[in-house]
Amino acid sequence: MAFEPPPPRSALTLRIVLATFGLLLWIAAAVLSALLDLPGGWVVAFGVLAVVALVDLVIVARRKRSENS
Repeated sequence: MAFEPPPPRSALTLRIVLATFGLLLWIAAAVLSALLDLPGGWVVAFGVLAVVALVDLVIVARRKRSENS
């Protein structure tokens, strides 16, 4: 009887945590830059990064859900 290693675990949970952190960070950056009256380009850039983090979060959550099915 040979030792069999456990099956590999998915890193999707970590990606969900990191995407959530990024989403919250970029939303906060966009709001603060708007409140501090920074140039509009910064607000737009932070908003775009928040949308990217949101899309990543949705994609990873779907993959995780389909992996568990």
